[in-house]
Amino acid sequence: MSEAPTQGGRPKARYRTRNWREYDRVLIMRGDLTVWISPDIAWHAAEGTGKRGRPPVFSDAAIQCVLTLKVLYQLPLPAAQGMAESLIRLAGLDWPVPHTSTLSRRQQSLKVAIPYFACGGPLHLVIDADSHEVRAVEMTDHRHGDGEIVPGLLAQLHPEEQIGVISGDGADDTRGVYKASATRGAALVVPPRRNGKPWKVHATGAVERNESLRAIKHLGRRLWKRWSGYHRRSLAKTAMMSRLKRLGERLSARDPARQVAEVQIRCAILNTFNALGMPDTVACA
Repeated sequence: MSEAPTQGGRPKARYRTRNWREYDRVLIMRGDLTVWISPDIAWHAAEGTGKRGRPPVFSDAAIQCVLTLKVLYQLPLPAAQGMAESLIRLAGLDWPVPHTSTLSRRQQSLKVAIPYFACGGPLHLVIDADSHEVRAVEMTDHRHGDGEIVPGLLAQLHPEEQIGVISGDGADDTRGVYKASATRGAALVVPPRRNGKPWKVHATGAVERNESLRAIKHLGRRLWKRWSGYHRRSLAKTAMMSRLKRLGERLSARDPARQVAEVQIRCAILNTFNALGMPDTVACA
């Protein structure tokens, strides 16, 4: 085997996939339209919502289904409507299909259902580093730091779901993040800021954070990241962002409310992909 290209002066690791035959079938299934639309979908909105005004005709699931086709195949809204109409006709159903204007309006406030499958143990949250599923989503602008949204992200998970480890970057080195992690009984793996000072011992998470500061001082950041398992976060985040960008480098929606729904739908697609099967990849010797 020829020498791998170098990365930062070190040989770049090479990997091989051990289940190509099974994974090839998974890649084919990702294009199977029956994965994305099914007669089991609750297409029509429930009656008696209790809200004023004209009741909705279509359920959130129906809106999400059509918008999923739009995002997955990178279609304009009219084409997504046309694809949904043709699929419903081929299925022998007489369901109406949301018009483009309805899709655009409902996307602003759509509650996207992001599917996931229980991993059977405590979560390691970046994305879920074991299953590679996205479990919580939040969009921010330049006015909000990453650390500010962690409590809201954790609130999207069921209160009884066990979280083992939460990994974040230096922006999450805040008292609020340590407090939110402690509230959920999770360990926090976050590199202290480079100019970080020890916290007073009565602060939540101070003992763990101060230990990290001491370890980094003696071992250096590179060794601390390997010792703490921080590199697992980097690999998971890199894999997730790479897959997300395959659904398009840019968002097609222009206003923030619609962009939120579009990002959430992309995450729902990624989780569906993962549920179909994942490659079994190992490092080459």
